[in-house]
Amino acid sequence: MHDLIVRGGTIVDGTGAPAYHGDVAVTDGVITEVGPSVEGRARRVIDAEGLLVTPGFVDIHTHYDGQATWDPLLTPSCWHGVTTVVMGNCGVGFAPVRASEREWLIGLMEGVEDIPGTALHAGIRWGWESFPEYLELLDAVPHALDVGTQVPHGAIRAYVMGERGADNQPATPEDIAAMARLVLEGLDAGALGFSTSRTIMHMAVDGRPVPGTFAAEDELFGLGDALRAAGAGVFELAPAGVMGEDLDAPEREMAWMRRLAARTGRPVCFALSQNHQASQDWQRMLELSAQAAAEGAVVRPQVHARTVSLLLGLSTLHPFMFVPSWQELADRPIREQVSLLSDPHRRQRLVTEMAAMGDDPIVAGFMSPTRVFPMGDPPDYEPPPESSVAAQAAREGVSPWEKLYDLLRSGEGRELLNAPVLNYADGSLDPTYEMLASPVTAFGLGDGGAHVGQTCDASSTTFMLTHWVRDRQRGPRLPLELAVHKITGATADLYGLGDRGRLRPGLKADLNLIDFDRLQLRRPELVQDLPGGARRLVQRAEGYVATVNAGEVVMAEGEDTGARPGRLVRGARPARG
Repeated sequence: MHDLIVRGGTIVDGTGAPAYHGDVAVTDGVITEVGPSVEGRARRVIDAEGLLVTPGFVDIHTHYDGQATWDPLLTPSCWHGVTTVVMGNCGVGFAPVRASEREWLIGLMEGVEDIPGTALHAGIRWGWESFPEYLELLDAVPHALDVGTQVPHGAIRAYVMGERGADNQPATPEDIAAMARLVLEGLDAGALGFSTSRTIMHMAVDGRPVPGTFAAEDELFGLGDALRAAGAGVFELAPAGVMGEDLDAPEREMAWMRRLAARTGRPVCFALSQNHQASQDWQRMLELSAQAAAEGAVVRPQVHARTVSLLLGLSTLHPFMFVPSWQELADRPIREQVSLLSDPHRRQRLVTEMAAMGDDPIVAGFMSPTRVFPMGDPPDYEPPPESSVAAQAAREGVSPWEKLYDLLRSGEGRELLNAPVLNYADGSLDPTYEMLASPVTAFGLGDGGAHVGQTCDASSTTFMLTHWVRDRQRGPRLPLELAVHKITGATADLYGLGDRGRLRPGLKADLNLIDFDRLQLRRPELVQDLPGGARRLVQRAEGYVATVNAGEVVMAEGEDTGARPGRLVRGARPARG
């Protein structure tokens, strides 16, 4: 007698092997049989005829470090087939921490990851100081999904060095040794790796770069040696130059990353995107990563599935916020803003002021009408250049700022506009396709739980299937089997999670049942469901018939079933003499 049999689905097993028609049997949270026909009975049978059956998705780049203490579902990731999340990325997190440092770590997370500090203050259920104690608390909180985390550089620097660490002062040999002990302590307790950030674009709310941004090689290698000593863990980072802020940085970063991977024998996983300043540099980084792999050093670029964007709107942010006359409207409800924006005199004044500051670096760099596109519903993440706000304005004989103004107030102020910041220098996702298809890359950078006032990319697992496998019209697509492998077996393997990511007997019974024809992303929407009533953007999907974690259905047609089989995922802890 099995606990569960999923019958008659199209099995895409996470290995990259061809799909086939078959059954999956589960007992005690473990897959017991997979094949064309499973014999026997079960306490529950799910008819999967016409559905895809895949492993649960393993999302290795999230920032639920605070949310995991109050939200059992980890929305919005739970709506997108994810059954395992890895957090503690980019050098930010909440352990280790003394009580006196809690507020500072909240400010660091708020500044780097755009998670409202008010929500973190109201929501985090503190109850730890050390990293092992943090893991114990996570292990005790019921979740629908499994949760793993990494030791963050920012937290250990502050813990060991205090204000010197927060100020990015050089670490002494004694500082490095103390931090390395904390990393090793975290790995021994089950951390999945160590993370840091080296981009000056990552700053705390007080304007200071993330601790570790300017760390010298002796510090980086000293902390990397903790992974070597543990024989476990990934060294994850947001490297210098990742946003195009330093065009000479990528090759410098690659040089030390290759040496670190070779020295420690552990994977180094770094964020890689196409930037607008040097739009072909990503190709060189793929080449260098392949060279490192040929030499036996695992230096793995982590890439995103689509544009990294700002979503512009009256409910989020937009360029008119920077002009003087907007202050008359800034604190008013959106419905009232829409009404006031109908005044032609106000329109003329705001447009004139906006045109006068069109060369402002923030506006020109991130919100230029030439690179802003209506999103639509369902959302279009690969819009053609002729659909840009500037192109529409030219066809209509109005200025780009007039057109943007009118779009912002349309739909009762609910309109969202897609302003790609990365991965769209050429006006298409062709470079993203090349990065995703490369055998040296890892899927990630969805930032689940983060950037909640700017975008919502936790849905990128769904986008892998809808856009890259089924819907893309402007270039090549990915094979279904490869796309599923990238978000299941490949991500699980990178983090040493060999018990999941594939539909094989003996592995953890994490599954998705997907109505592929019906699978669809909805447009992001603003909600006020964070602790303290703080706002965030979320994005739902249709077509996930069931998401199963450890043999229990946790989501059915996008709704919470109440099951809480999620557990803390602890990394390998090999015995050492």
